[in-house]
Amino acid sequence: MSVTPAEVASAIEQAHHQEWAYVLAATARVAADLDLAEDCVQDAYAKALVHWQAEGIPRRPGAWLTTVATRRALEQRRRSAVLERKLPLLVPDPVDNDPQDGGTGVFPDDRLRLVFTCCHPALSQESQVALTLKLVCGLSSAEIAKAFLVKEATLQARITRAKHKIAKTRIPYRVPRVGELPERIDAVLDVVHLVYSVGSTAKFGDQLSRPELARRGLELARMVHLLLPDSAEASALLGHLLLAQSREAARVDDAGRLVLMQDQDRSRWDGELIAKGVELVEVALGQPPVGRFGLLAAIGAVHAEARRWEDTDWDQILGLYDLLLARWPSPVVALNRAVAVSYAESPEAALEVVRELIEDPALATYPYLAATHADLLRRTGQRQAALTAYEEALTFTDNAVEAAFLNKRLDELR
Repeated sequence: MSVTPAEVASAIEQAHHQEWAYVLAATARVAADLDLAEDCVQDAYAKALVHWQAEGIPRRPGAWLTTVATRRALEQRRRSAVLERKLPLLVPDPVDNDPQDGGTGVFPDDRLRLVFTCCHPALSQESQVALTLKLVCGLSSAEIAKAFLVKEATLQARITRAKHKIAKTRIPYRVPRVGELPERIDAVLDVVHLVYSVGSTAKFGDQLSRPELARRGLELARMVHLLLPDSAEASALLGHLLLAQSREAARVDDAGRLVLMQDQDRSRWDGELIAKGVELVEVALGQPPVGRFGLLAAIGAVHAEARRWEDTDWDQILGLYDLLLARWPSPVVALNRAVAVSYAESPEAALEVVRELIEDPALATYPYLAATHADLLRRTGQRQAALTAYEEALTFTDNAVEAAFLNKRLDELR
């Protein structure tokens, strides 16, 4: 059966998108070295260009790529005494057969080893994110650097340092023990949440979001949920992100202008994503104690189930934020809670909360604090103070779509 170069290229692109993490994770277990594993996997994809053109596209591309990559890794290990000395780096830990799991092999997927290695608490969160995007998602250093608006050399140095730390501290290539899972899952979920958040609202640039990065965050959330189906927080995070993504098409109008949730055309919200998100929220809430992502997802579900802005159950949202703030005492959560106060109680009550937050140095240059302050002043009729606050918000805003919205508010008040 003959195949065209275009068909081969398409098959390889699809295999990269769908199978990269699986192939790399399996190869890393054999290679016992992340750099070697990456080299072998890239070599396998390059060989696929030639072999698939001549022999046809295999029925299971991922299995073909894994076989080629792992064979290459074994060859390299046999040839290199240096690599043999590095063998302990990623040897699967005996804990993989930890009696705490009853010997059931609850975590058989090599991708889970890869995810937990990338998100090891010994690494900084910046390094965790960079490694996860590179090794689990298969993004190039240039793509990651562009997404996070840093120089490629800076990003590559960050990845190199992280790999060296894995080698130096002999971080094992394994799934944590059962007793370690709660803490380690939190680190993984934090990374996934951050990837999606950075993609959902771009800090810089001419577009409100970075769709490719948001999509990667969703893919990671789906993968973690698939690999940890019994984790309520993994279910909750995926539900939270699906509910957030369901509103994506309505966040800007046809001219690319920002549209606040209260003004969005809810017929443009994705009902399928909402249904799946709400289903996952119900699963998470049915497994107490409810964690922070469960509460975030529940807040999203309340918004999603309101057919109109006027139907939003702000009392319920405020109650959920009270619980969230108790579990996650973050100034950003406190700011979001203040918005709920403005609708459940009054803008004046919310202003008192925001004025206290203005004194928090952690929010000194946070653009959404100044923007929320300005909006509350506008809603309470304090025109001149609102003008000043909107101008302050503009000084901290580097996203062109958000800046255009703030300028529109200023024009309306002048």
